[in-house]
Amino acid sequence: MRLQKYLARAGVASRRASEDLIRQGRVRVDGEVVTEMGSRVDPASSDVTVDGRRVEWSPARWIALHKRPGTLCTRSDPQGRPTVYDGLPAELGELFHVGRLDYMSEGLLLLTNEGDLAHRLLHPSAEVEKRYEVGLVAPAPPGLARRLLEGVGLEDGLAAADAASLLSDAGPGPVLLVTLHEGRNREIRRMLDALDARIRYLKRVAFGPVEMADLPPGAWRELRPAEREALQNRVRTHGG
Repeated sequence: MRLQKYLARAGVASRRASEDLIRQGRVRVDGEVVTEMGSRVDPASSDVTVDGRRVEWSPARWIALHKRPGTLCTRSDPQGRPTVYDGLPAELGELFHVGRLDYMSEGLLLLTNEGDLAHRLLHPSAEVEKRYEVGLVAPAPPGLARRLLEGVGLEDGLAAADAASLLSDAGPGPVLLVTLHEGRNREIRRMLDALDARIRYLKRVAFGPVEMADLPPGAWRELRPAEREALQNRVRTHGG
């Protein structure tokens, strides 16, 4: 395996950032400084260090987590608020989250140790769709789905949904299904706020080809091989 891919797979840094570490002479293989990009290592036997610290390599792992509302996408919080890692087994604590959901949002969150693929999935060129179920406080503004598709002016530019439809207008309030491929901070919340729609809950139900389905809040599962392959194919197809 190429050294930069090994470092990215181990979660040290993205592949490009790993290349910078190699160029800077900060990486050693079996005690020798390596600065050539084409260098290869054996994950089973090579001793790799970065700045003197040994790089631990483990098989690729991907999990889908149903993030609870009121949890942070971080390993620890100075204010002592709960995080998405609190309910996970210790061996999953080294996985990092692929993107994030804000504090009060819930739903599908992917975690992995495959840093390079995760970084490329988050790149805008990959155009990975994220699908959200949004519960609103009644009544919904007229023509809300249409206005989301047409685009909403935000402080960082026009934002438009890839798809938007009204699932239900009964019960405690309207429910929307909204799909976006951009990754702007709190994008759906800001779009709906600009359209005077009040949110009861915001739940991500799909990340690209991976769907949350009936995964209960706080629960997690390993991604199926077909789902992992579909994520890899998304990067290959779009060149992310």
